[in-house]
Amino acid sequence: MTTGFAYLIQPMSGETLAGVRRGGLDASGQPPQRLTAEGGEPVRCCLRDATPGEPLLLFGYAPPLPAGPYREVGPVFAHDADCPGPNRPAGYPADWRGRPQVLRAYDRRGRIVGGRLHDGGDPERVIAELLADPAVDRLHSRNVVYGCFMFAVVRARA
Repeated sequence: MTTGFAYLIQPMSGETLAGVRRGGLDASGQPPQRLTAEGGEPVRCCLRDATPGEPLLLFGYAPPLPAGPYREVGPVFAHDADCPGPNRPAGYPADWRGRPQVLRAYDRRGRIVGGRLHDGGDPERVIAELLADPAVDRLHSRNVVYGCFMFAVVRARA
């Protein structure tokens, strides 16, 4: 696990999630779907896999990017009630280590400027390599099969 410099792993927006939990609409203007976890659903508020029986929301989410053609809306799972967030807010999500992911790189305008597929074995190395490019403002981790947003990665500010 190597890193070239400090970065932060960011779960989905707490403000957006609070609005959806209060009965608001998702990024597509639809109400969230309430369901009970079967187990293994990637929960974006805690950055871990759900355990069977947990109450979840499934809704459309627009990951953090400036408005523009590269901003997408995709499905995400989150807890139906308030939760404490990630156990390790600074580190790579433990439940997702070893899971292949795509790291998509974006510039300040929100345009894709590269990316990489990684096997989950040493995601910190791939994150450091992508963030070493000064054109890269942030990364989005995405599910390989479904393409949905998992979390954002940004450089730590001093």
